[in-house]
Amino acid sequence: MRIATLYDIHGNLPALEAVLREVETESVDRLIVGGDALLGPMPRETLECLRGLDVPIAYIRGNTEHTVLRQMDDLTKGREKIRWVAQQLHPDYEGEIRSWPATVSVQVSELGEVLFCHATPRSDTEVFTSRTSSDRLLPLFEELNVPLVVCGHTHMQFDRVIGDVRVVNAGSVGMSFEGPGAYWLLLGPDIELRRTSYDLTGAAERIRCTEYPEAQPFAANNVLETPSKAEMLEVFARSEVG
Repeated sequence: MRIATLYDIHGNLPALEAVLREVETESVDRLIVGGDALLGPMPRETLECLRGLDVPIAYIRGNTEHTVLRQMDDLTKGREKIRWVAQQLHPDYEGEIRSWPATVSVQVSELGEVLFCHATPRSDTEVFTSRTSSDRLLPLFEELNVPLVVCGHTHMQFDRVIGDVRVVNAGSVGMSFEGPGAYWLLLGPDIELRRTSYDLTGAAERIRCTEYPEAQPFAANNVLETPSKAEMLEVFARSEVG
């Protein structure tokens, strides 16, 4: 089985489209969408694009899905960008998003059982990176009884071993913290961290043409340019698990 694993799309439809064009050439059997897919400039279009694919898809709820669902309970208050995204999706897709689980397990030939979660197996908000001490992370992974865990949340790819568990961060399709481009993961028979280039100028223009309240800064700071990996590692070090 070959699985394309797409995390943290953040409503960046042009980045998603570029990744899907590459995925088409890989003869995948399944897609995993690992959370934080929708909070961004094209939430409805992103979900409709995914729902229109022929390949089977499993979704995971990320922390921003929880945020958007809470906003759907009251569309008159809250942060403007979150309220706007909630309005784009409510009521047509609310029930579907609420049904997304916190984790998904899949048996992958040559890799064994793979556990997919958004941030950590117990939480969609906990933070750890390639630099977080294994001693701090062992309690999260040592009793899972799986050889491989795939996560996202911090928007930076890594591949490391914690105790007896290989833990791989798929990176971010739509809001990278490690340079422009769309980052994702291909599983089976090996583990491949992938980066897909796309038309950044064209994507930025499409995003600016949306009514997303933060369209301009998203285009400038998350498409044409991105925060540096070094900068974000320092930011996340102040809030990492443990």
